[in-house]
Amino acid sequence: MPSKSALRKTLLNARREHVQAQSSAIQALLFNRPPAPLAAKIGADAVIGLYHATPYEAPARGYARFFQEAGHTVALPHFAADDAAMQFRAHTDPYDDSDLVPGPYGLRQPGSDVEAVLPDVLFVPLVGFTADLDRLGQGGGHYDRWLAQHPGRIAIGLAWDAQLAETLPVEPHDIALDAVVTPTRIYGLD
Repeated sequence: MPSKSALRKTLLNARREHVQAQSSAIQALLFNRPPAPLAAKIGADAVIGLYHATPYEAPARGYARFFQEAGHTVALPHFAADDAAMQFRAHTDPYDDSDLVPGPYGLRQPGSDVEAVLPDVLFVPLVGFTADLDRLGQGGGHYDRWLAQHPGRIAIGLAWDAQLAETLPVEPHDIALDAVVTPTRIYGLD
């Protein structure tokens, strides 16, 4: 099996090519709201952790809008510094992102003065995934560490169909997802 870094490079290229091949009109229709079977499994008072997508990641802004309109607290990752542990802070403006500031890794994040919250359901970005719900991330281990420190949280990947891999190398610290949502399918929702 190829190394994680080799797989990451291959899957990042496949993801970029997949997204570039889609028209902006098609992209605008995707990931606007969670599929009904998934939304039905999320409690009315659940805090929802999302992410501010980079250009080729599955977009999460539509989910942020949907959950905020449904009355949920929405949160995004926050890093106090490059070497700091990932936290989540409230995200109050999923329409304009006026509450976000530049953060480490070139990400936009809520400011340090924003309330820290603890998500019950966490939607995570990924580079690759398997039908068995293994996840390959960017390589920093932030989500695996956060999930290990906060057991019992629901972790759901958002991905393009092109990110599906037959197998991925799994290490003891890698935490499997509870589900993965792509534009055409939900994996693992029991």
